[in-house]
Amino acid sequence: KIIKKLHNIDLDIDAIPLDDEKTFSIFQNAETSGIFQFSSDGMKAHLKQLKPDKFDDLIAMNALYRPGPMEYIPNYIKRKHGKEEITYDLPEMEGFLDSTYGITVYQEQVMLLSQKLASFSKGDADLLRKGMGKKIKSVLDKLKPKFLDGCNQNGFDINIVEKIWTDWESFASYAFNKSHSTCYALIAYQTAYLKAHHPSELMAALLTNHMNDIKDITYYMEECKRMGVSVLGPDVNESFYKFAVNKHGEIRFGLGAVKGVGESAVEAIVNERKESGNYIAFDDFMKRVDLRAANKRTLESMAYAGAFDSFEFERYQYFAVDDSNGRSYIENMIRFGNKVKDSMNSNQFNMFGESVEASIQAPVPSESILWTTMEMLSKEKEVVGIYLSGHPLDDYKLEIDNFCN
Repeated sequence: KIIKKLHNIDLDIDAIPLDDEKTFSIFQNAETSGIFQFSSDGMKAHLKQLKPDKFDDLIAMNALYRPGPMEYIPNYIKRKHGKEEITYDLPEMEGFLDSTYGITVYQEQVMLLSQKLASFSKGDADLLRKGMGKKIKSVLDKLKPKFLDGCNQNGFDINIVEKIWTDWESFASYAFNKSHSTCYALIAYQTAYLKAHHPSELMAALLTNHMNDIKDITYYMEECKRMGVSVLGPDVNESFYKFAVNKHGEIRFGLGAVKGVGESAVEAIVNERKESGNYIAFDDFMKRVDLRAANKRTLESMAYAGAFDSFEFERYQYFAVDDSNGRSYIENMIRFGNKVKDSMNSNQFNMFGESVEASIQAPVPSESILWTTMEMLSKEKEVVGIYLSGHPLDDYKLEIDNFCN
């Protein structure tokens, strides 16, 4: 949706080329945070060594990276890069194992090889897969003599065939289904393709997808930083409920990801903005937005998060307490907003012929003590999960640059 809206490209994700160099470089450099099945630290370490350059490598890695087959990963990597000889117990096995460098990785390979070597029927081959996958001893005991006889009749050395059977028994309980692994690898490849060609759009979608978990948001924000994709804080004139991308390719924080801001509040803010244009000041915002949807908690969270930074006041001023009534500026403004709405609904005019709405004076923030950078940032982190507008050590930049080695 974001790609379509920004670039007017109808991207058919099922029609992308499966040999895209930029996409493979994502896997080769292990830049796979947020990529289905490939984002764990262990997987990243293997990817850096493997340097996958074909789709088959992704299918194999997905199948091997699980308890059991994991121990074959170093051999797979060495064989791919020619550091270990690729061997086959029987030359006839090459056609079935060459794509995985002589290592049996998939259940399908066991099925095809049993048909080739022992002339198993398709039904028997499937029984063998089930028996090995689920370690059903009775099934294996029944099929083993059949396998050895079949291989014998086809002229294979019985000792080698015995070894193959033993290998399969120990391996096949872990073997993965290739068709299953292929589907997983395809989703991973498609996601990596988006990350390579439309990084901001993909990261905005990932952030939106994890909007309810501040820990995940922090994780993906760190990834954006590493990728050099700017994430701008929430803004009452540019943010939507979800994370969005502006025309400069920067991600704009979604208001829905701010703690304490609900969907109905964002809907009221965005709909009013679409209808009557951007908000020009805080009093303009308070006059126009439905304050039943955007309540005190919503407004406070938005102020902490910096959503009103484009207006004339500093964040601390929204919380300045008025000595005359003990209310904060936000609370006074809520009363002001409600008053204006009431007068608009009653269409009153005063004796000079101007509407009462025009004569209602907007309160101004009281004098109060400026927040330190740390105070401002810790309040921001509380509602958005990360330091967005600065860093707690910004105040000490001069000292750090000059006095630290």
